[in-house]
Amino acid sequence: MDDVPIFVFGINLAGRHGKGAALHARQHHGAVYGQGIGLQGRSYAIPTKDARVYTLPLPEIRKYVEEFKSFAAANPQFTFEVTAIGCGLAGYRPEQIGPMFKDSSANCILPDSFRSIL
Repeated sequence: MDDVPIFVFGINLAGRHGKGAALHARQHHGAVYGQGIGLQGRSYAIPTKDARVYTLPLPEIRKYVEEFKSFAAANPQFTFEVTAIGCGLAGYRPEQIGPMFKDSSANCILPDSFRSIL
């Protein structure tokens, strides 16, 4: 596996990396301002808010998490360090988001708050 993990973070669909993990991703992991989804630099964006920065409903977030899980499984050469997406500025609890990451591939490192639920 690649020795530098890819930082997985929550973002709005407008790609405004202005706060929290998204800002950290832009400053330290090559996230691209204006890109609100997918691989960018050494990071991967999972939308948790819409383009107007309103929190997305859980079924919509689940769709993006499933896309991420497929991407991670198809790229076993990388390690993905997943943050507690949706549990900061988006306002969800780990009990609501964590189960979405059930059956993630072995190259995904989940946060303790998600692992304790799974």
